[in-house]
Amino acid sequence: MEKPIDKAAITINRLQEREKEQMLIMSICTALSRALNKKEFESIVSGILKNNFQFDDFILASSDESKKEYFIFHSTDKNIDVKSYAINDGFFDECINSADVVSFDLSNLNYPDYLQNIYKKGSKNAFGIGLPYIEGNRNVLFLFFKNVKTFSRESNRVLRGISMQFSITLRNIMLTQQNENTLAELEILKKKISGKKQEKNTPKNENFHGIIGTSNAMKDVYELISQVASSNSTVLILGETGTGKELAANAIHNLSEVSDQKMIKVNCASIPENLIESELFGHEKGAFTGATEQRIGKFEQAENSTIFLDEIGELPLELQGKLLRVLQEKEIERVGGSKSIKVNARVIAATNKILEKEVYGERFRSDLYYRLNVYPIKLPALRDRKEDIPILGHFFLEKHAAKMNRTVKRFSKKVLNSMMVNAWPGNVRELENMVERSILFAKDEKIKEMIFPEIVIASSDALVNEFYTKTLQEVEKEHILKVIKKCNGRISGPQGAAVLLGLPSTTLSSRMKKLGIKKEHFLD
Repeated sequence: MEKPIDKAAITINRLQEREKEQMLIMSICTALSRALNKKEFESIVSGILKNNFQFDDFILASSDESKKEYFIFHSTDKNIDVKSYAINDGFFDECINSADVVSFDLSNLNYPDYLQNIYKKGSKNAFGIGLPYIEGNRNVLFLFFKNVKTFSRESNRVLRGISMQFSITLRNIMLTQQNENTLAELEILKKKISGKKQEKNTPKNENFHGIIGTSNAMKDVYELISQVASSNSTVLILGETGTGKELAANAIHNLSEVSDQKMIKVNCASIPENLIESELFGHEKGAFTGATEQRIGKFEQAENSTIFLDEIGELPLELQGKLLRVLQEKEIERVGGSKSIKVNARVIAATNKILEKEVYGERFRSDLYYRLNVYPIKLPALRDRKEDIPILGHFFLEKHAAKMNRTVKRFSKKVLNSMMVNAWPGNVRELENMVERSILFAKDEKIKEMIFPEIVIASSDALVNEFYTKTLQEVEKEHILKVIKKCNGRISGPQGAAVLLGLPSTTLSSRMKKLGIKKEHFLD
């Protein structure tokens, strides 16, 4: 009489176990149904799935049915490379062609390379299940165990019970990503359309994305910037110090397709040689003394954006080869690391040096120069666009007067004329500094005096740089103007400029006429 009782107890026990399994399946499916992005999915994997299946590693692989490759949608092993794998690798294809859970002995299997780390960590067995087909996607779930006994028959049944919800959740996440990408693209397009409308409505005498000037020389620069901005080409900005190279880089980025991302800026001249490689490419923990943690370099920070390398002519020779590799191969290696990392960053470089001269002097690699010089933009010196000086002067006057809470509103005619004839070796930056200084000394709403540094006016040697050497006529004109101003505008007589210059007054007048010096140049 005991046997029927035992059978009934066994049957009840089995029914209770199956009921628990069904409850677990419903619980997992409910959690999966709420996951709409990868972050929420990862939380479920590390939570309810990990607790119930007790796996050591987890991989969810996916493939579009129209392709012959698959990719890793999610893995608990973060060292897996982001790339595609052939479907017929004896691993993925065996699972999608089987109606049941497939077991793999990793020690006897010629497995794909992404399983090497998992195998090295001690997982000897893997179980894979081809998830139900849905919306054109073919998906496989892999669970890895160090101890094969951890995966029970109950685990098998639960895994098959949640397989359809896995496929649905994966499809939902992919659709969410597509919608987010579409919205991001629409937002970028909206900003571009808005920017173009604003640009059309902006008066011609206002700035071009932060750059002031309406001269023909600057209009040519604006056209070059507009032409290259929408591409991904490398740009080399050339120009003397103070001509606005960083402003030009900003304009290119702001008009590009990645304008919604932050532009990463690096001044190659301001970073010590022993740190610049780590600054650009990052370093691994323990790569050198003081490297207590992993650091992401500027190129990785500029992923899907723009990196601006200012003063590129100051980059050490030994690093120029590594930069060349980045430009050609689009990949970097962190200091102390052995793994190549793909980077997608648009490079804009700038320098005030003549790189051809640096190449000739073997201070700059010729191959790097040719790789950078894809699309050169040369910014004109201020002396080559003198018609912009009054516009710039009044712009800086308004800007700094407001900052200082001063009521200075304009320049005297004498000061404007002096600004027009000055050589401005420091270009726009020098002009801005001079205007700011003059506001401080102004006694009313008009700037009547602008004191130029003696070295700028008196010494032609100070005005010689790599981009420009003054002519004798320019030096002579400035010297005569200085002497006439010192004599309060007198040309002849005992206290006139002719006496100080050692010339007859008639000869001085003749020279002034030839050099184009008029009374308004030295009289208010």
